[in-house]
Amino acid sequence: MTRENRRLDVMFGLGLAAICLLPWYRVEGGFFSLQWIGEMAGEPDLNPGLLQLFLGRSWLLIAFILFAAAIATRVSMPAGKVRGARLALIGAVGVGFMILQGLAITLWGWAWSLNETLFGPLDPGQPAFGAGALILSLGFLALIAYGFAERGAMKGDAFTLGSIILLIALVGVFVFYPIISMFAGSFQDFDGSFNPDGFIRNIQDPAIWSLDCVIGGARCGVAWRTLFLAVMTASASTLLGLAFALVATRTRFPAKKGLRLLTILPIITPPFVIGLALTMMLGRSGLVTGWIEALTGIELGRWLYGLTGIWIAQVLSFTPISFLVLIGVVEGVSPSMEEASQTLRAGRWRTFRKVSLPLMAPGLANAFLIGFIESMADFGNPLVLGGSHGVLSTEIFFAVVGAQTDPSRAAVLAIILLTFTLSAFLLQRVWLAGRNFATVTGKGDSGKHAALPGPLAALLYAIVVPWIIFTLAVYGMIIFGGFVTTWGLDHTLTLEHYARGFSVEWREGALAWTGVAWDSFWTTMEIALIAAPLTAAVGLLTAYLIVRQNFFGRNAFEFALMMSFAIPGTVIGISYIMAFNLPPIEMTGTALILIACFVFRNMPVGVRGGVAAMSQLDKSLDEASITLGAGSPRTIRRVILPLLRPAIMAALVYSFVRAITSISAVIFLVSAKYNMATAYIVGLVENGEYGIAIAYSSVLILVMITVIGGFQLLVGERRLRRENAVSRPAAEKRAQSSLEAKA
Repeated sequence: MTRENRRLDVMFGLGLAAICLLPWYRVEGGFFSLQWIGEMAGEPDLNPGLLQLFLGRSWLLIAFILFAAAIATRVSMPAGKVRGARLALIGAVGVGFMILQGLAITLWGWAWSLNETLFGPLDPGQPAFGAGALILSLGFLALIAYGFAERGAMKGDAFTLGSIILLIALVGVFVFYPIISMFAGSFQDFDGSFNPDGFIRNIQDPAIWSLDCVIGGARCGVAWRTLFLAVMTASASTLLGLAFALVATRTRFPAKKGLRLLTILPIITPPFVIGLALTMMLGRSGLVTGWIEALTGIELGRWLYGLTGIWIAQVLSFTPISFLVLIGVVEGVSPSMEEASQTLRAGRWRTFRKVSLPLMAPGLANAFLIGFIESMADFGNPLVLGGSHGVLSTEIFFAVVGAQTDPSRAAVLAIILLTFTLSAFLLQRVWLAGRNFATVTGKGDSGKHAALPGPLAALLYAIVVPWIIFTLAVYGMIIFGGFVTTWGLDHTLTLEHYARGFSVEWREGALAWTGVAWDSFWTTMEIALIAAPLTAAVGLLTAYLIVRQNFFGRNAFEFALMMSFAIPGTVIGISYIMAFNLPPIEMTGTALILIACFVFRNMPVGVRGGVAAMSQLDKSLDEASITLGAGSPRTIRRVILPLLRPAIMAALVYSFVRAITSISAVIFLVSAKYNMATAYIVGLVENGEYGIAIAYSSVLILVMITVIGGFQLLVGERRLRRENAVSRPAAEKRAQSSLEAKA
């Protein structure tokens, strides 16, 4: 307990510093700029919490009394269950009070009219929480962890308890609180007062629910139009992903390595760039459109601009993700199952249809769900190709930034979008629940999968080869578009777009970044490089707790974390704006809101990768470490993490790429100071500057490939020593030589 007491004392020291030294409320210029140190004397809102009591904010005294009671408990009572219960109770009351007073008191006084009726007007109010308030809140959370540890929970491991409590708090703040704020915002007026009229008017709007059309038609309600598009995109991307996976694993396709490389390109491509390339090929002035009109005399018109064009762009964008999900599933089907079927005289077609395909059901369900959610959340392609056929993501955007701003309509549309995606997420879990698809056991098999039926292989080739050619043509347009003067008018080759975006000059003895794209580029790199390791750390820590620890509510905890994956980026963006634009936590216009969005939006991927990798590590490894006196932090650092390098690499790469290419959430959260690359490129597209937009996207693709290689070198590979019967004589020979040398 001596070590735990020392840690508890450190926590109390930080809490006292938060109360007596640090600014209690939010610093406008940023806490880490340290400008507040010189401004504290002349700016009352920058004073620490203890001085805020003398400025009329007497309610803070309750929090300080609770913290003083915790210190008195630590000093006056020996460690044990009684002291643990008291510390946990003080911590829980402290956290509850901080939340309550933060939500109930705004900058102008009471947030709820009921409080004003009960207690009268409140003057003054309070700004958003700053460093002092947040550190004290974390201190109360730590008290809960230390209290339960002293009572023997989790074998007295305060680190594990603290990690669980901290993750629950973070998910509550950055996932559930924004969603709740969005629901509340649909019933609020511009001044924040309760007004259900906007919700009732929008939820009954025929433009959302109208079925007076052929499904997917122009006049169909935006909700059904979006749902129809998502189902079609998910179905097509899943089938194409399965076709690519079967060709890569079950046929003698001559360019399998190139096929795998081709599937990575759309993942590291900004989402709207594919829409631009399709416009160059098949738009009104597109290259292919011009050839067809010249040869046939038929004017194709604007057929690409609508659901058809969006669907093509989305299938191109999301098929690679389905392929990456399904290739492991296809390879994971045990050959012994297929051999047993053929031994019982089933043909190759019947074996595939009755044995192989049903065992791929979990992968197919996951691929469909990912395609469905990605289509629902997609913003870039509908913005470029949608025309008058808006979808929920673009309608939400225009409800926020359009000429007629309507926050209530944006919230209602986001709720509908969230309902669709969560319904698909829950249906998938219900469908897969209770089914067993395991085929890999301890028994050996030949390791060779059954060949595909001849007609099926021919059909797959007929699908995959044209799609490869089409994909290569699209990326050819992307490269070509960055080197022509004006697409569709003047195809003279030029480097003007790259020079304008990324020019560098030597001025007055220093390097000057004069290109128009540099500001957003460096901001994007900085935020992505901060968010990527944080995402990996949070995801892998969560995976460790899920796999290695047993605690009450673990299944609900895992489900809540994975549910954040089912929340579309558009919903995340609008909910963050509604939640973090006002006290108690105000982050709009800062880099912190972008980092938080990326971390908790992409965290589920790190969790699933970490769970899969950690499930392969025997628990005896960390049990042996703890038995030898190492605590949980050291065991994770010295034993678990070195064996999780592939999972760390996957989490780093995915979170970094998503931070650069995301647009659906980012478009709502960027500011003039922190403008991300994707939002900047959208502005270029809206202004018709396609050349610079494509040049910028090409640079981002090259940078992502380079950084991914750097992550690979930094993380390295997991090295496990294995010996088998074949290598044993050589090993014995080396051992004998070593003994002779020593002799």
